[in-house]
Amino acid sequence: MTTIAFIGLGNMGGGMAANLLKAGYAVNAFDLADAALAKAEENGCASFTNVREAVAGVEAVVSMLPNGTIVESVYRNDVIGHAPSSALLLDCSTIDVATARRVCADALAKGYEMVDAPVSGGIAAANAGTLTFMVGGTSEAFARAEPILAKMGKAVIHAGESGAGQAAKICNNMLLGASMIATCEAFELAKKLGLDLQTFYDISSKASGQNWSMTSYCPVPGVGPQSPADNGYQGGFATALMLKDLKLAMEAAQSVNANVPMGHRAAELYQAFADAGSGGLDFSAIIKTLGASE
Repeated sequence: MTTIAFIGLGNMGGGMAANLLKAGYAVNAFDLADAALAKAEENGCASFTNVREAVAGVEAVVSMLPNGTIVESVYRNDVIGHAPSSALLLDCSTIDVATARRVCADALAKGYEMVDAPVSGGIAAANAGTLTFMVGGTSEAFARAEPILAKMGKAVIHAGESGAGQAAKICNNMLLGASMIATCEAFELAKKLGLDLQTFYDISSKASGQNWSMTSYCPVPGVGPQSPADNGYQGGFATALMLKDLKLAMEAAQSVNANVPMGHRAAELYQAFADAGSGGLDFSAIIKTLGASE
């Protein structure tokens, strides 16, 4: 049986590790939180309180960690040189492109194959095994990574060389953040113009204005398919995480001199929303700043 070390069992990682178990892999689980490790054990993982012990003798290492600083520290100090050099390394965290490329270069220098494979889909998709993976790395590394990632997702797409997965992720989420705000504004305008919001949804979701934020993740309670708006904006994709991704996009844009005024404004609006104490709410809750959800 193939053994995979899974580092980081938070809201996303816990469900992803569980799906690897369901697919028949043995999973060595590591997390700093006792509760996360306990849940992993209940699901059938072997739990570890030391990364180096978790990665010893495994065929692959998957990580889902909060930021680039932690990713770089974990790989440099506890994975590279401690996991077998034959092990495939897959980082599914969302981090900056430069750090992703640097960590991959360190791994390659020590004889490892590695991919950056950030995800789209949120907690529900992580639990259901329907994530979309955007993968950066060599063709050879991607070929090894694809069957593992496919057990956790509905789509696994090779974006290009090292760092390309992260680049695709932050571009996608910049678009998502801006389109969610525009969708919220459209509902607010429709409301003030006297349109019934369900009727407006029925029209716009079948017209040229339709977009994912409207048709799959509607920010108005009781309109469209089930979404966090129907649960008091709890669960889903937290505002703080959207802000993190928008900041990464703005840093990347500055590094290559890209002009992204709508992305920049979306970052400002989500920053203000988070600063007002709403960082834990789903990112669609930004509609509350406009009034259309009332």
